[in-house]
Amino acid sequence: MRKSRLSPSKQARLIEYFVARTTARTAAPFVGVNKGTASYYLLRLRMIIAQTLEEELPLEGAIEVDESYFGGQRKGKRGRGAAGKVPAFDILKRKGHV
Repeated sequence: MRKSRLSPSKQARLIEYFVARTTARTAAPFVGVNKGTASYYLLRLRMIIAQTLEEELPLEGAIEVDESYFGGQRKGKRGRGAAGKVPAFDILKRKGHV
């Protein structure tokens, strides 16, 4: 990433945590940066990935997006915040493939 004040070693470690699907709040103390810095850096990574994918595979026409949560136990907290829930996102292009 260009024009970043983070050292290359901290950038590499944040990328490792990004690939491991670790949250910015969890990765920040391990890398030695503020949670806001880690969050902003991971956001910029997501934006770069989205922009690259959009340039390579543009989606046109009607597109549907769905979000679901699977798993978790019935007892205790319910809904999105329940322990053990796994999010799943689907994108469907009309007359296309998921």
